[in-house]
Amino acid sequence: QVQLVESGGGLVQAGGSLRLSCAASGRTFTSADMGWFRQTPGKEREFVARIRWNGGSTYYGDSVKGRFTISRDNAKNTVYLQMNSLKPEDTAVYYCAASWRQSPVRATDFTSWGQGTQVTVSS
Repeated sequence: QVQLVESGGGLVQAGGSLRLSCAASGRTFTSADMGWFRQTPGKEREFVARIRWNGGSTYYGDSVKGRFTISRDNAKNTVYLQMNSLKPEDTAVYYCAASWRQSPVRATDFTSWGQGTQVTVSS
């Protein structure tokens, strides 16, 4: 297990950019696939992006493909989400999560979660 803390959220105008960070503590971070999810009130947690434990492959939800980029720095125990061309519909609480399962995509595939960071995109 790892402990995860997100940062970097805030208020941005449509078309702008933000970079989220997720700092991890715990020795198992480097063996975990990491993901980003987002959630708005009354809706289920939505998959945003995933990166393999070694950074070798990435996978994105359809709604963010071509706009968001996930990356990680295992030396710093940190995973990032670069968000460009933001839209009002990207407004949500963003969570990072860790998984030790094969090709995780569903929220239930991830076992460690951060507290979330709010992203608000104004039109």
